[in-house]
Amino acid sequence: MSDSFDRLPIRVRLAGVSALLTFVILCAFALAIGSLTVHRIRSDFNRDVRDTAYEIATHAHFETNGFQLTVSPELSAWAAPGDHAAIHLFAIDGDLVAREPSNAHWLGEYPLNTATNVQGYRVVTVEAPIYRSQLPIGHIAVQYALQVASTEATVKRVELLLLLGVFIGTGVALLAGMAIARRAMAPIAALTSTAAEIARTRDPSRGIPQPAADDEVAELARTLQGMLRELDAARSETEAMLVRQRQFVADASHELRTPLTSVLANLELLAEALHGEQGEAAASALRSSQRMRRLVGDLLLLARTDAARSVARESCDLAQIVAEAAGELSSVSSQHEISLDVQPAMVLGVRDDLHRLVINLIENALRHTPAGSAIEVCTRSGADGSAVLIVQDNGPGVPVELAPTLFERFVRGSGDRGGSFGLGLAIVHAVSSAHGGTVELQPREDGGSGARFIVRLPAVAAPDETPVAPSPSALADQAV
Repeated sequence: MSDSFDRLPIRVRLAGVSALLTFVILCAFALAIGSLTVHRIRSDFNRDVRDTAYEIATHAHFETNGFQLTVSPELSAWAAPGDHAAIHLFAIDGDLVAREPSNAHWLGEYPLNTATNVQGYRVVTVEAPIYRSQLPIGHIAVQYALQVASTEATVKRVELLLLLGVFIGTGVALLAGMAIARRAMAPIAALTSTAAEIARTRDPSRGIPQPAADDEVAELARTLQGMLRELDAARSETEAMLVRQRQFVADASHELRTPLTSVLANLELLAEALHGEQGEAAASALRSSQRMRRLVGDLLLLARTDAARSVARESCDLAQIVAEAAGELSSVSSQHEISLDVQPAMVLGVRDDLHRLVINLIENALRHTPAGSAIEVCTRSGADGSAVLIVQDNGPGVPVELAPTLFERFVRGSGDRGGSFGLGLAIVHAVSSAHGGTVELQPREDGGSGARFIVRLPAVAAPDETPVAPSPSALADQAV
């Protein structure tokens, strides 16, 4: 029960507790007031019956001539039809002398000066003097009875009104509690809305609304404002540090290219001039230096995209770039079957970066598929005004556990046999994003095994002077 109550919203709990306390208070009030009121109603009724009985005995004159009883004023003055009252006169010996109304039900004889409830009537019996020739000759019993139904109906109405008052009061307390709680929670709702907006925009510099009252909510707002101020400062410091790191990586990579070029040139000369173990050592150093040059180039490209450095762009045909990339990889793709199906697809971009994107996708397929696998490269213009590049293979495909992090940096598959740095697909993602496009991994349309990468870039209209792209058959002749 406590757990269910704790899961309710705060405003519901506040209003519910308020209504419950009001219900308890109203119940106690209704019981106390109801008991007093009902007791008073019944006491007043009993007193009226008794007073009426004594009034009859005091004010009525009972005269007898030995055979007939005369009462003045008449008994109908106290028991008129419709009054639900009855009067019986009987002698001391118990003989019934008279009654009003004439058809009144006989309720029985009761001792003098007594009051009791009989058959739905309140009955009071008193004695009164009886006269003959204006002289008292004894006493006569006067029995006055009045129905209690009307009084009990009044009691029930009072009880019903009190019960309705309890429930109506509780309902009003609940509604008022909800309204008050909603108003009291309005500053917290404003804080929640602002926090949600900050989470959506990721902008901690936004201000937190400060409540007018200096209470716990205001203290919470000030605390959140201070926290956001510190988070904004920490984010600014982090961004500044990342900018400095990207600048350093870009500058360092750029500066390393010149000495690496010189080292590679010298190592190539040594590898050609030396023989034996010295020649093998020079060739090994040359291979390591070439890997370093590729790494430096990758880092320079990523640093440039991270820093959003503007580079001159030109209209490029993805079909031509694919053909050039396939020709460049012909020396390392002899054990695979690369087929091209390219159509002109013009984009506005950095040609070298797009060339690197295509190289990395094809190298990824070469590296992660066994010998004899087929690699298909397609370009076309999409129906949504985009230029589409598709690279797919029929290899083992991408492991399910690797797919979520496939385009992150330094992520390498367990089957990587090429000694890569894990930057190839990260560069593909960075280049496509820098050009306003996307890259995604999808299953093959034919349902077969293998990986299928789709790059979509914004397309542009081909200029008049753009050379006509070679036909698919001519490009296929360049593929190995």
